[in-house]
Amino acid sequence: MTALTNHDGQHIDTLKAYDQNHVWHHLTPGAAAEKGVSMFVRGEGLRLWDSEGKEYLDATAGGVWVTNVGYGRKEIADAVYQQLIELNYFAGSMASKPAAQFAAKLLQHMPGMSRVYYSSSGSEANEKAFKMVRQISHKHYQGKKHKILYRERDYHGTTLATLGASGQSERRAQFGPFVPDFIEFPHCCEYRNQYSDAENYGLQAAEALEQTILREGPDNVGAVILEPITAGGGIITPPEGYWEKVGEICKRHNILLIMDEVVCGLGRTGQWFGYQHYDIQPDIVTMAKGVASGYAAISCTVTTEKIYTLLQEAPGDTLGYFRDISTFGGCLAGQAAALSNLTIIEREGLVENSAAMGERLLNGFQRLAAKYPIIGDVRGKGLFAGIELVEDRHTKQPVDEAVPIAIAAECKKLGLLIGRTNRSLTGYNNILNFSPALTATVQDIDHIVDLLDQAFENVMQVQGLAAT
Repeated sequence: MTALTNHDGQHIDTLKAYDQNHVWHHLTPGAAAEKGVSMFVRGEGLRLWDSEGKEYLDATAGGVWVTNVGYGRKEIADAVYQQLIELNYFAGSMASKPAAQFAAKLLQHMPGMSRVYYSSSGSEANEKAFKMVRQISHKHYQGKKHKILYRERDYHGTTLATLGASGQSERRAQFGPFVPDFIEFPHCCEYRNQYSDAENYGLQAAEALEQTILREGPDNVGAVILEPITAGGGIITPPEGYWEKVGEICKRHNILLIMDEVVCGLGRTGQWFGYQHYDIQPDIVTMAKGVASGYAAISCTVTTEKIYTLLQEAPGDTLGYFRDISTFGGCLAGQAAALSNLTIIEREGLVENSAAMGERLLNGFQRLAAKYPIIGDVRGKGLFAGIELVEDRHTKQPVDEAVPIAIAAECKKLGLLIGRTNRSLTGYNNILNFSPALTATVQDIDHIVDLLDQAFENVMQVQGLAAT
């Protein structure tokens, strides 16, 4: 290739050699990294350019559901710059202007919630929630109500505790033993109905949660953590009646409800938060990713006033308050970026745009489903969609993982970046994922559908499969 040069005079091929020899990439086998991975050098809106000068339409929001307001937002970069010049850091044990401003603005969109605890990643935000539950157990239940339930196919983070609370077998493999007393209960993917009765699937799936609670003992269960819409486990939208029943079960057994909004939050699903599609009030909400659209690291563990009050010291109990700290929860770049990001989402009506463009995206995928029998199911909300691929629609036998790998690779050749379940669910790594920035236009959505159509056609021709 012609050696491009970056701003400090180093040739791109030199930088790529440094990368191949010295960088340990996330989620990338060494054999793949040795061949060289793409080096993106510039972004604007939904577009990215790599070191070869090739342009891509990014339908992944940065690969992992992050860049909600798109690339190249000078307004956010300027807000971070000004804050870092004024004051870059002080530990979160003290107050700061951007932390106070962002918390107040965020909570306007979260009725019933009242406190914001800052940290720097989604995994860390969920760890804080788990620690809150465990401390409440000691302070108020003599060490009981310490178990935390999690749902099959949901994902909650990469630390040992959050990974131990994640229902994805291939993500967990070779990392145990995990922190004890995290208990799994069955998934709620209606397309993969695990019950003999096809009626009232949502109620049956919710009752599976209650059966797990009763088996473990309600006096031992302190909380349940769930994604409002399962993300990396297959873009699973909850069935009718599911969330209402889950809320009722948690109230009846005095169990705290933790909503993991790390992916769904800040407009991704066409509401400010995914749980707001349903008649449910959480006790704790965690968020990261789209909170600052990747312009700075930040996550939040948001609680009701009740949770905050339960974790304050009582007379004679000097250890009774929430004794926790996150070093980079005190970096004010995160709050400054989050405040600017939230202002953009409000001003540009991006939550509403997510709902409208998401409907167009799903309609486009349904048209592709009518054309390609390999598409077994299309699901999602807002700009958060999944396509499940099957060998046969009647048996619903999942395609081999090589098929979505080939489709994603073909999309990339065509200039479209898409996601897929990647070595997460044994036998079910057959789902393509889509999460374009909330700024997506009609033209962007139609281009995504058109390029995906072409990728399906190309791959199916190579593999000897036919369209309808």
